[in-house]
Amino acid sequence: MEISDLVKKEIRDLPKTVHGGQAWKLKDIEDYSHNLNPFGPPDCLGGIILSSVSGIDHYPDDSSPDFRGAVAQEFGVLPENVIAGAGSSDIIRMFPNTFLEKGDTVGIFSPSFAEYSQQCKIAGLKIKYLDLIPENDFRIDLDRLKDQLDGLKALYICNPNNPTGRIEPRDKIMEIVSICERKGIIVFLDETLLELVRGYKDISCAAFVNEFTNLVVAGSLTKSFAIPGIRIGFGIAHPSVIDELNKVRMTWNIGYIEQNVGAELISKHMKHVKNAADTMCFERKRMFEELKEMGFPVSSKCDSFFYFCDVSPLGYDAPGFVKAMLEQGIMVRDCSSFGSRFTNYVRFCVKDGERNGKFLDAVRAVIRE
Repeated sequence: MEISDLVKKEIRDLPKTVHGGQAWKLKDIEDYSHNLNPFGPPDCLGGIILSSVSGIDHYPDDSSPDFRGAVAQEFGVLPENVIAGAGSSDIIRMFPNTFLEKGDTVGIFSPSFAEYSQQCKIAGLKIKYLDLIPENDFRIDLDRLKDQLDGLKALYICNPNNPTGRIEPRDKIMEIVSICERKGIIVFLDETLLELVRGYKDISCAAFVNEFTNLVVAGSLTKSFAIPGIRIGFGIAHPSVIDELNKVRMTWNIGYIEQNVGAELISKHMKHVKNAADTMCFERKRMFEELKEMGFPVSSKCDSFFYFCDVSPLGYDAPGFVKAMLEQGIMVRDCSSFGSRFTNYVRFCVKDGERNGKFLDAVRAVIRE
């Protein structure tokens, strides 16, 4: 008997998803392929971890009360609106396993974060890809979307969208959620990258979850505090939605150390995130202006803190440009994995002034070559 005969058919030929942030495996390479806080973790992190070690001789509180309380305070909701996850990827996995039946159809924008499709395929769902187009600056066309919702059981929205970096305003997202509610469609809204955007509370929909029973907002500390090696995330929704998600949540999914780290960082160190957002807000404008001046094909200023660009006008496809930048000591994200439309697209983040200067010098060198 072949092992494939024992595996559920939905995953027999399913490849692993591809992600950025791999420069740590290489020597002397600055990683612009991820979207992390450029200042790294706050200096207090080591102390928080050490102070938590004394509590690992017993099971963690499965309800993660302190962490959930800190999230609730920051986002203007109640603890019963919050579920803890091992990164936002844990929430992404819980969602289809809670609310969707095998054979249901979900809507996922293209391009967008690959884990949505991956988890939906594992759950045996059908996927309707909703194309975001460069002619519309990769933004959601609301009128077009209204005609695409029939037959969907769920809709995934990433805001800011990964990899395009585009941000949709709160009013637009709330209108989509309202339309979906009338049609019986549940919305998964991923705001994992939003806290690193200046004024994010004016964009986030998290504080409004009690107005809807068809909205799940996902978040994470991974990007905002630059701690991808510690898996801490959360979901925010109406309490009745949280109750259902908790039925499929893995017991003790957040360890004692992670609960303490998450609670401490969110309750006492959000200024670290704000400082990064302020810096990148300035630097994204500088980066756009200098890239434009040197002839790099950047169409418009990014809304967030990362750019998504077609490098074919430079005579490169995505793998070729990635290789050329690696030779300059910089890693950017090859976006070919987002689909055949994006074989010439790359994504790169914005960091602090000094490192962005080196990035821009590397781009100049590649263009000259």
